[in-house]
Amino acid sequence: MHESVTAAPDETRPRGGRRHRFERVAITSIFGDPRHPRTWSGAPHNLACALERLGIEVHGIHPRLADREKLLLAGRNLLAGHPPPANGAALDRTPAARRARARKVARQMRALGLRDVLHTGTLDLPHADGDRDLRHYLYCDHSWDLARRHRGGYQDTDGRGAARVDALEAAAYRQMTHIFTFGDYVRRNLIDHYGVAPARVTTVGSGMGGIRPYHGPKDYAAARLLFVAKHYFEQKGGRLVLDAFGLIARARPDAHLTVVGAERPHWLAETPPNVEFLPYVPWDALERLFREAALLVQPMLNDPWGQVYLEALVSRTPVVGLRRNGLPEIAGHGRHGMLVDAPRAEDVAAAVIEALANPERLAGMGFIGQEHALENYSWDRVARLIAEIDDGGEDNDAASPTAAYVTGQQCQPTSGMRI
Repeated sequence: MHESVTAAPDETRPRGGRRHRFERVAITSIFGDPRHPRTWSGAPHNLACALERLGIEVHGIHPRLADREKLLLAGRNLLAGHPPPANGAALDRTPAARRARARKVARQMRALGLRDVLHTGTLDLPHADGDRDLRHYLYCDHSWDLARRHRGGYQDTDGRGAARVDALEAAAYRQMTHIFTFGDYVRRNLIDHYGVAPARVTTVGSGMGGIRPYHGPKDYAAARLLFVAKHYFEQKGGRLVLDAFGLIARARPDAHLTVVGAERPHWLAETPPNVEFLPYVPWDALERLFREAALLVQPMLNDPWGQVYLEALVSRTPVVGLRRNGLPEIAGHGRHGMLVDAPRAEDVAAAVIEALANPERLAGMGFIGQEHALENYSWDRVARLIAEIDDGGEDNDAASPTAAYVTGQQCQPTSGMRI
């Protein structure tokens, strides 16, 4: 647990006839301590910091399952007549694992004397029978229905298993006092597929990482391309980018691709000409790479949102990616990014070649993209949309976008690479 930070009263009082949903809240994450800057790409930590700047007391709960507990849960799953989970992620989706984590959350909530809990996923839900007095909120970037459409790794889930997981997801959504989503496409899915009442789900977006906005000169004619993936190289589009770059290099021999966060993959016999692999770079070097790139080429196969897109946009670097999940919203449906319909190397290459052919257009897209990112994505804005309830006063989003972004930097890491 981390001690809460209470800001000065004039900084935390809700404005314009607004009141807070809660004054004390816990944030949960099954992926680690939600108050750690690297858990779930820092989203719970950054949101907690922004809520604390509103004067809200925030606690972190990590409902961790020990190895012994996981073995017992896998056994119970077998006894219930279900196939053995293929991996840890499959075990997390089982009813037994969800109930075990929900009980841990309920116990910690009682110990903290809290009533309100903000989940960052559904795998510590549906809640336990003994916590009916708790109010559950959810902040999510995806849904099970959306995840299964493009992502591999769910082969352990047959038709009956998929339906069982979908029913558990629906039960979790029914128990929410309110749901907040990163993207509007997630909100629509919760309404259309899971039957969530529109009034109970709100799109709030996300904040950004620690890459600072860049307002200096850029050479869009230099054909410098960037791809960033600390993990899940192929899922993030790494193989697709390398295959596409072979085609790009034929049309643009001057093009250069920098791959950040990954070693050269084992299936690549040698490093292709004009391709550079940087497994680790310090934060200032990563920031420089974003600023020098003419394009971020990141055709992620099923990433729900993609903070890396926002980090490119604040650097005035347009993006190339697939027309799926959150990218169309982030890229303004093509205003500051090139959207590719299918994950084919030739299609990605064609989009990049066309973009590089018009540096002046890229420069314009870079300016528009940066403006869009700064206006719409900050953790302080997310915190206000989650915490503040409109009582008929003025719009609570009146602060300038740049000021909101700079304020959010108090929560950001200052060194190292985070994807």
